[in-house]
Amino acid sequence: MTWQLYDQTFNRRLLLGTAAYPTLDILQQAITGAQPAMITVSLRRQSVSGKAHGQALWTLLHQLNIPILPNTAGCLSVQEAVTTAQMAREVFQTDWIKLELIGDDDTLQPDVFQLVEAAQILIKDGFKVLPYCTEDLIACRRLLDAGCQALMPWAAPIGTGLGVVHEYALKLLRERLPDTPLIIDAGLGLPSQAAQVMEWGFDGVLLNTAVSRSGDPVAMAKAFALAIEAGRMAYKAEPVIPRQQAQASTPVIGQPFWHSSEYQTS
Repeated sequence: MTWQLYDQTFNRRLLLGTAAYPTLDILQQAITGAQPAMITVSLRRQSVSGKAHGQALWTLLHQLNIPILPNTAGCLSVQEAVTTAQMAREVFQTDWIKLELIGDDDTLQPDVFQLVEAAQILIKDGFKVLPYCTEDLIACRRLLDAGCQALMPWAAPIGTGLGVVHEYALKLLRERLPDTPLIIDAGLGLPSQAAQVMEWGFDGVLLNTAVSRSGDPVAMAKAFALAIEAGRMAYKAEPVIPRQQAQASTPVIGQPFWHSSEYQTS
């Protein structure tokens, strides 16, 4: 089930982060098992993680031969985000960027006002911007007006594993932006939650904490990959519409016996 982001076509709908795995070997096994469309890497995180570890990760990324999506994690201002994105382009040799611009230290909620401004600057500079945003419809429209061709709304605050907190808002976003690729980013904790948003018609899911901090990251990465594909397949199959009244799946016509709720007396 192929899909398109900007001018590139992908075969998988899972995007996988690379932070907080117990070891690089486990990270490699998780990526190999899940075969994500892209893997996200933070330039800031690699800069402070030590030269040896950074070089080992860089070597691993090249060996995996999976498209890299750098992000601007930890940025708090437009200038900071733009500078980090430009540095990431030089380091990773890609125009793709996951734009993160945080407005609150506790919830890690995106600053949608600065996000729009930063997106405008980066798109004019030739970047393919995937903005990490809230599920607010108006904010998402402003990002599209800025030139973004895809959006990454959160399900819940980063790392919480709560699943979808505002179901109505996410469903409304999907309904009102039917032609925009929407990737759920942040807040999912279980494969069933990933399958759910895919059943609603979302185009992809980006994960990190739910996989890397689980008891078995390799198995969890595979489980999420399967759930995402299953959810998409279910969406395309057009699920039955929920109803309050029972409806027999087996027709009564042709049955050898007819049951009546009315008892007859002799």
